[in-house]
Amino acid sequence: MTNPKNRRDFLSSASAATLGALAAGYPSSSALAKPGGAPLNSTADTVIVLWMGGGMASTDTFDPKRYVPYEKGLDPKRVLSTFPAVDTVVDGLQFTEGLEKIGRVMDRGTLIKTYQAADLGFILHSRHQYHWHTAYEPPLTVAAPHIGSWVSRTLGPLNPDLPAFIDIGQTFDGGEKESLKAFHTAGFLGSEFGPFFLVEPDQAVEAVKPPPGMSDERFSKRYQAYKKLLADSPIQQHGSEYQRGSLLKSIDNAHRLLSSPKARKAFDLSLEPKESYDTYKVGGRFGLGCLLARRLTEAGARFIEVTHGYYPFKYWDTHDNGHTRMKELKQMIDAPIAQLVLDLEERKLLDRTLIVVASEFSRDMMMEGKPEKRVKDQVNVPPKIDGPQHYGMHRHFTGAGSVLLFGGGVKKGFVYGETADERPCTTVKNPVNTQQLHASIYRALGIPHDHHYAVEQRPFYVTPDGVAEPVMDLFG
Repeated sequence: MTNPKNRRDFLSSASAATLGALAAGYPSSSALAKPGGAPLNSTADTVIVLWMGGGMASTDTFDPKRYVPYEKGLDPKRVLSTFPAVDTVVDGLQFTEGLEKIGRVMDRGTLIKTYQAADLGFILHSRHQYHWHTAYEPPLTVAAPHIGSWVSRTLGPLNPDLPAFIDIGQTFDGGEKESLKAFHTAGFLGSEFGPFFLVEPDQAVEAVKPPPGMSDERFSKRYQAYKKLLADSPIQQHGSEYQRGSLLKSIDNAHRLLSSPKARKAFDLSLEPKESYDTYKVGGRFGLGCLLARRLTEAGARFIEVTHGYYPFKYWDTHDNGHTRMKELKQMIDAPIAQLVLDLEERKLLDRTLIVVASEFSRDMMMEGKPEKRVKDQVNVPPKIDGPQHYGMHRHFTGAGSVLLFGGGVKKGFVYGETADERPCTTVKNPVNTQQLHASIYRALGIPHDHHYAVEQRPFYVTPDGVAEPVMDLFG
């Protein structure tokens, strides 16, 4: 489902998602609780992913190293962190300046210092984002589902009037858009388990209303006519019976949402008290996305992702002016993320909601890739820093990155993993790869790490081959 800007955008995205879904057969499941049920041993009912698309530099955010202040003529090899370290509420744990509010709620969460992105050859954001969101390395012969679609298909919605998987903030009108579309789908699982896209949080309620001035009777007739048109469409002559049925179910789900005034209230940010709204608004679209995620969690959403939207050379893709841009980015995320944690705690929802703050990889001034797997540099760093544009994070570093976890059964005030204090600031203890991180998220939800669906008479696991196990040390 989508909230397109115009009919042409809708037809383009809908047809691409539909054709991708129709490519596979009926997926049968390994044993698990029935959809909508709460699996045994689960510690979370809902997941909120806060996505820093573009490459969040850990040494300038949650894993500070030696601070080297800016001066013209500085040797870039000396620069590790461009912000001083500040204390958090957890003894011995420091973040970089500008993240004080998140630091004050770290006694509710866990910091993973040692997330290691995969070696995918020449580093491209879209490839690594595909890998992070699906746990599978592209290209594939089978369309891998987004992690939100796995959760949607396996557990079903908590509230049947809400989409089980909601994606906030991502658009497909920038660079690498076709690559981004490739993993923002349910893949072989079927259209009904794909994401419901909401680009602008403050306009979300408009996406869940029937057309203005249309009576309930007329809206119902139009819905029935559209279903018949879709059922008779030539596109329904392709693919399996399961996938064709899944497409029709996705239309049913959309109609149920549009017909539910109670569910609609969750999307209406104008109903939020002004003080609360303003706290989140300081983060712009991302901040309001966090507010919408909180409201949707209260209403019974199962999986929510909030992002700035990935755009090459914008937001976290800090190839130039890294320090200056990082100041702005911290202002966007610090208060909203901290407030989201506090709001869910106040509403007695944090313990059963897992918040994941992550990015596809980290960044470093000098190194592209990781020490044991260097790749071709994609940006030139001058021998001397001759202006603020060269002071900050430039290259894609996959040797270690930060992931924050809150609620959902994870330990409180806990740090996992250790990184080197000097360049290369890589993992020296307890690495966590993408598959292990996925297995840990699934474990919180009560989904076994070897859960799978049979596609074309072969098992397709939630992580490749079902061998990656959760990092149990993360859980209390």
